[in-house]
Amino acid sequence: MNAATTVGANLEASKYAIRPSWDSYLVAGTDGVGTKLKLAFETGIHDTIGVDLVAMSVNDIITSGAKPLFFLDYYATSRLDVDLAEKVIKGIVDGCQQSDCALLGGETAEMPDFYANGEYDLSGFAVGIVKKELVINGKNISVGDVLIGLPSSGVHSNGFSLVRRVLAKSGLSLRDKLPGESVTLGEALMAPTVIYVKQVLDIISKGGIKGIAHITGGGFTDNIPRVFPEGLGALIYNNSWPVPPVFKWIQKAGNIEDGEMKRTFNMGIGMVLVASKEAAERILSEGETAYRIGEVISGDGVSYQ
Repeated sequence: MNAATTVGANLEASKYAIRPSWDSYLVAGTDGVGTKLKLAFETGIHDTIGVDLVAMSVNDIITSGAKPLFFLDYYATSRLDVDLAEKVIKGIVDGCQQSDCALLGGETAEMPDFYANGEYDLSGFAVGIVKKELVINGKNISVGDVLIGLPSSGVHSNGFSLVRRVLAKSGLSLRDKLPGESVTLGEALMAPTVIYVKQVLDIISKGGIKGIAHITGGGFTDNIPRVFPEGLGALIYNNSWPVPPVFKWIQKAGNIEDGEMKRTFNMGIGMVLVASKEAAERILSEGETAYRIGEVISGDGVSYQ
């Protein structure tokens, strides 16, 4: 579930409310990177896991149309390895730069005997801001609106418990090549999550965006319907975007049904925009990679054609 919470969106809940006289809402998000950390430990790739951490929170808050303001991190380990921590923090800094937000600081916790040697845990917290009249909440979505998909870099940061089971079953190691590709499985699986902040905020600024879904755990099946008013659903066009090779390998090696793949992974689309037909034509003609992946229909849930 998206972790973003619009502070003040419900003014009846006074403990969360911003003064009604203000013209903006604060939007907050918090998340981690799940068991992708296990692959970081096994591959030794630590300099991009911080990008994943920032991405998971800031990609959530931009679904409300909010611009990220600042980020905080929490890093916990049994005994601090300064060189390792610096690699992780480097990724967090990179993620904040990609998001155009400030890294205000965070917490580093040493907890002897709580974590295995060389292992750590991460969580992050982002706060953004959006004008009240510009909040994207999906209320004006209607039948015929277009679903625009923005490409992912791969698995991003969800579904790694299943990925690790598939990897164990496959008989391959993280050092082996992804079948048919030039990169290793470790490199493909550890590709950092795309941070969509600048691209999405630019698209929003031009108008016509009615709803946004960050495709995280739950894939298309769970995430897209959350942005729709009651009585509306999504029709996804099969084969309307290229599915990255890593997903094809996961499905084949794990003998996974299509439905489970679409319920677990982003399948190559990390963000879905619900746009008017006019806005959709503009987005698709502007040169950046984006795909018309479906439309809004009467009904509920997600169907495929």
